[in-house]
Amino acid sequence: MKRVAVLQGGISTEREVSVASGREVVAALRESGFDVLPITVGKDLAALIATLTPPPDVVFNALHGRFGEDGVIQGVLDWLGIPYTHSGVRASALAIDKVAAKAAFTAAGLPVAKHVLVAVESLGRIDPLPRPFVVKPPDQGSSVGVAIVRPGDNRSGRIAEGWDYGPLALVEEFIPGRELTVGVMAGEPLAVTEIRPTDGFYDYEAKYVSGGSRHLIPAPLHPAAYAEAMQIAAAAHAVLGCRGASRADFRYDDTAGEPGRLVLLEINTQPGLTRTSLLPEQAAYRGMSFPALCTWMVENASCRA
Repeated sequence: MKRVAVLQGGISTEREVSVASGREVVAALRESGFDVLPITVGKDLAALIATLTPPPDVVFNALHGRFGEDGVIQGVLDWLGIPYTHSGVRASALAIDKVAAKAAFTAAGLPVAKHVLVAVESLGRIDPLPRPFVVKPPDQGSSVGVAIVRPGDNRSGRIAEGWDYGPLALVEEFIPGRELTVGVMAGEPLAVTEIRPTDGFYDYEAKYVSGGSRHLIPAPLHPAAYAEAMQIAAAAHAVLGCRGASRADFRYDDTAGEPGRLVLLEINTQPGLTRTSLLPEQAAYRGMSFPALCTWMVENASCRA
């Protein structure tokens, strides 16, 4: 019987999301017949390494955010020679760094929003881009710290004063329209989902609070836009060198009619993995159950050692 260690928790701002993913993954893998060792990860790296000694057959990486999906834990597992799920060091580090990822996407001809990296302290003094614009941390996930600055409001100063994500902020043009996402497995796009937040925009609460959003799958799009979103997601997965499963997030500006303008926001190399998360929903739409999805990830684990 294959022994699988599931890493969950971590020390990022997305710890609770990781715990939720890990809990579901552990149950699904046990249902599929694996010998599962749940590991709650904290600040003590030596303790984690000790827990992984002797090494399991596979590590299922259910960590989110910094130190979990930025290439750090991936490098540790490569060093230890333990196969693990999801992307490796390079793709993980590129994807979490939104500025570096956008540079790679631009070089490949993929559509990204106008953006600029600015000192946070300058936000209260001058607008980096015409309003409305989006302010976000350059290296966080799950919409942590994301805010929209609209014409006539005075949020910029308050955002700068309350900023807790380092000295720099990524400022992007605001793309009106709809929120879309496309899961990719082994380079193949699964489907396009439209996400409709119950209130406001697709922030942390809309993602993780019950009733915060509705998911429409397949997304009700013009066929040309649907096909383009699938193609861009697969291309972005390949450009960053992702492996296993990833998820590409888009804005779709259809305010002037369809087909509209697709803008690639980012690639998530560690998509949420509860049974109602976006990637598992798309896998289910394609006929793959949640236990089967988790089993596929284990069977496709690898490392550089």
